[in-house]
Amino acid sequence: MKRFRQYRTTPETRDRYADVHIHAEDLIYPYFIVEGDNIKHEISSMKGVFHFSIDLLLTDIEDLLSLGINKILLFGVINDNKKDETGSPAYTPDNIISRAVIAIKNHYPQVVIFTDVCLCEYTSHGHCGLLHNHDVDNDSTLPLLAEMAYQHAIAGADFVAPSSMMDGQVEAIKRRLSEENLNTKILAYSAKYASAFYGPFRDAAGSAPSFGDRKSYQMDFCTSNQGLEETAADIEEGADWIMVKPAMAYLDIVQRASVLFPDYPLVTYQVSGEYSMLKSGAAQGFFDEARIFFESLTAMKRAGAKYIITYYAKDFIRQQQNSSI
Repeated sequence: MKRFRQYRTTPETRDRYADVHIHAEDLIYPYFIVEGDNIKHEISSMKGVFHFSIDLLLTDIEDLLSLGINKILLFGVINDNKKDETGSPAYTPDNIISRAVIAIKNHYPQVVIFTDVCLCEYTSHGHCGLLHNHDVDNDSTLPLLAEMAYQHAIAGADFVAPSSMMDGQVEAIKRRLSEENLNTKILAYSAKYASAFYGPFRDAAGSAPSFGDRKSYQMDFCTSNQGLEETAADIEEGADWIMVKPAMAYLDIVQRASVLFPDYPLVTYQVSGEYSMLKSGAAQGFFDEARIFFESLTAMKRAGAKYIITYYAKDFIRQQQNSSI
């Protein structure tokens, strides 16, 4: 009989044999940016997550850096009356994300900035591209995504992150950046599934579609191989990093992608619904908040993710520093 309990007898023993660890440099913290000044407004469906105007965003980033977290992902949130059919506020030179990038780099050049490249937050219909006969027109959307990425890149973004799930989006962006001699990297939302876990995000970003859903372009979660095929295609088109989104229900894809594509940094995203589900459950006493997030994030790292996008990043590092888990 082989005895395994000897590896678990005390906290010190368990720590000695633990081979999965999460550090501040593994985490990417998302921010929702709004127009205006002096705005920090909690999002009702995402306790502890806020809309920030650019001025107060800078203050919060100072706190983030004090915890050792230096990677952020930016989403722009604009008023409905500014949106149009083509999502033009996303790719005008003075778009909200580019202005935020410039401000951050002026104050904190050490921050690694990822910017979301998708039209859903900027179109009046809430879909991720131009429409034709009530469906997204894939190919006519590509130049707009490329222009959006270009604007973020010249503002100083380190990574652009196309998330529209349009076929050829990485290639279109890579070509646009190369034409301008820009070295901005691409984090591809390679395996992004049509998921019910996105609900709170659509509230936070004001991006719910005004009709229908996104199942014709986001991936069907009833498939097992398409996510890997999509990832391979993104790599062929020029992606530098790859992503699986959401995380918790897709750890099988995370694990398989980490094995198949070991040379490409793999990111997974603990999305809004996952975050809010755990926060709400903890608030109702169903489980301990610190422990449930520690377990869930560790599972993502154990599955093969090199980096994790999570709204819990700051709280997680604080708890680690206080040795409260």
